[in-house]
Amino acid sequence: MEVGKEIEISGWVNSRRDHGGLIFIDLRDFKGILQLVVTPENKEAFSLAETVRDEFVLKARGVIRKREPELVNPNIPTGDIELVVSELKLINRSEPLPVNTHDDGDKSSEEMRLKYRFLDLRRPSMQRRLKRRSEYYRVIRDYMYSRGFTEITTPILANSSPEGARDFLVPSRLHPGKFYALPQAPQQFKQLLMVGGVEKYFQIAPCFRDEDPRADRLYGDFYQLDFEMSFVEDGEVVRKEIEPLYIKLVTEFAEKKIVLRSEVAKAYVPEDDIVPRIPYEVSMDTYGVDKPDLRYGMELIDLTDVFSKTEFKVFKQPCVKALCVKGAAGLTRREIDEFTEKARKLGAGGLAYILYSDGEAKSPILKFMSEEEIAGVRERMGAEDGDAVFFGADTRDLVNKVLGQLRIAFADHMGLKKSDEVSLAWIVDFPFYEWDEKNKKIDFGHNPFSMPKGGLAALEAAKTDEEKLAIKADQYDMVMNGYECASGAVRNYNPEIMFKVFNILGHNNEYVEARFGGMLNAFKFGAPPHAGCAPGLDRIFMILEDEENIRDVVAFPKNGNGVDLMMDSPSSVDKEQLDEAHLAILPEDE
Repeated sequence: MEVGKEIEISGWVNSRRDHGGLIFIDLRDFKGILQLVVTPENKEAFSLAETVRDEFVLKARGVIRKREPELVNPNIPTGDIELVVSELKLINRSEPLPVNTHDDGDKSSEEMRLKYRFLDLRRPSMQRRLKRRSEYYRVIRDYMYSRGFTEITTPILANSSPEGARDFLVPSRLHPGKFYALPQAPQQFKQLLMVGGVEKYFQIAPCFRDEDPRADRLYGDFYQLDFEMSFVEDGEVVRKEIEPLYIKLVTEFAEKKIVLRSEVAKAYVPEDDIVPRIPYEVSMDTYGVDKPDLRYGMELIDLTDVFSKTEFKVFKQPCVKALCVKGAAGLTRREIDEFTEKARKLGAGGLAYILYSDGEAKSPILKFMSEEEIAGVRERMGAEDGDAVFFGADTRDLVNKVLGQLRIAFADHMGLKKSDEVSLAWIVDFPFYEWDEKNKKIDFGHNPFSMPKGGLAALEAAKTDEEKLAIKADQYDMVMNGYECASGAVRNYNPEIMFKVFNILGHNNEYVEARFGGMLNAFKFGAPPHAGCAPGLDRIFMILEDEENIRDVVAFPKNGNGVDLMMDSPSSVDKEQLDEAHLAILPEDE
């Protein structure tokens, strides 16, 4: 702002200070804060300034002047100037604030922040985040346009589709007893666009899923970058197409470093690339999860052969694995007990360990182990002085599950997750089918729209449950810092294959026609091969902004119980509305 120039400014009162002969008001607008100086000589303005409180809306006119050197505020961009007020007008008052609108001071509870979200959004950090999100969308759109994609919107009122979560159903007034479903994803529509002759489609798509919220998952609605490409038969084409956008967002938009510290993962990095393609089975066996954080190593190491002849009953199991936690020999007994309790909650009987310090191994289990086993563990694990080794022994699936979660917990405890670093990985070759333990049957691993590797021949050759579970889908997830941030696949565009994947689960052709008749009918008219992906924009933005709660990066989120406290949603509706929709509310006991 030019010193000596008369300007007019409007905004909210950020703070007010009465110094007797002078009143200072920090006025905040969309660009920042400017200090107003109101003198007693200006009686009307001074009288009004005596009454204003935080978040009153004011308009001020005056001349910009330099602050005295000793009064300069280096913490704000306008800290070396101030506005000497000639006119002051009250535009609107504010009641006492129920939540803090500043970033400093006591932080209001999340419930209060969500109830008064319109006030919480006034905080400078939230204002910055809203602008950052807008820029984030601009970068994404610019990239997609530069790659020849066409932006097309798809319907919100659609049909129910098995995407893996519960649908939100919308009753039809015009067709009693029938329902629309809010789309869990534009899956069928984007495939129909490929049949319709669109080469490359994208949209920033709203998606709706009735699944339980958590720190990294919003309840109800979220946004994804939905895109699809025609005449693509290999998922690697899609990965190569979108991977530069991830790298751009990490390195340029967020100004973070891309790192890869797992030696196992490095073996799966293609030539002339920096992002590994890790098979699902390798990920589960090496990290215990299908979304590994590769900012640190700490792989699960198989020790089953080391203990093949053991006399130690605890390790007489189908699978024995361990983690080497660097620098963890100094853990206290209480800390080890806490990790042991976590292991028990995950299904383990306990948590055996060896600490390496002062040149020797220390553990209650050493007396049950042979010298050969003790030496074998240290050599296989690469354990050094100061390290600790933690064991899992049971079925392979349970060991992977327990140690996989402990790997994450140890990384948190040891401070291995650096906020200025991002690890990226593609997880590939997911199982097409998986075992549903609850219902004791085979079910889809993800969704039925993926192409099974090997096509129809692979499906027809699978006779036993074991053979069916061995079928791979040409499906892939992008993982960032231990979060699944995108899921994609080469699509099933062949009606014969579509019927067969459902037949294997016991569904007849009539069932498939009834559920997916529109898409199947389209596939009969020269459908091209196609593939795509759908990065989750809210979750990616959360990672890039160093937030741990996804609700902090969305303008109007629901709380952890799926309730919009600000709008009182969900809410009851009156009987007339229910009658129009041909609905009735049954008592809970019915």
